[in-house]
Formats: sequence, C-alpha cells, structure tokens
Amino acid sequence: MYWKRIEDLRIDHDLTQQQVADILNCQREVYRRYEKGTRELPLSYAIILSKYYNVSIDYIVGLTDKK
Repeated sequence: MYWKRIEDLRIDHDLTQQQVADILNCQREVYRRYEKGTRELPLSYAIILSKYYNVSIDYIVGLTDKK
C-alpha cells in the first residue's frame, strides 16, 4: 500500500514527519495518519510528493515498483 511507500521515501531522504508535513502544508499528525494508512492521501498531496521525491505517482500508490 502507498502508506509504506511514503514512509520509506521520507526515511530514504532523511526527513522527519514534521518536515514532510511542512512541505504539504498540513499538521504532522495528519501526515502521520497518511503514513499509517488511517487516512487517505489526497491526490494533490500525492502530486506534491511525487514531484518532491522525483518519483511517479504510480510508484507512490503502489501500481509499479519503478520509481
């Protein structure tokens, strides 16, 4: 599922949840829920993260393993 991907990407880029929340302009707790899968990641946030991490949206949502 995508929440594992966004957590792995964050860790690979040595970022905290707060730093990613700041990029998305949301609260850290809200972002934490995206990573844990208790809240669905909005498409607009997936686009921001795919551009930031330089990966495809398909990778973020788990449709492909190719970044």
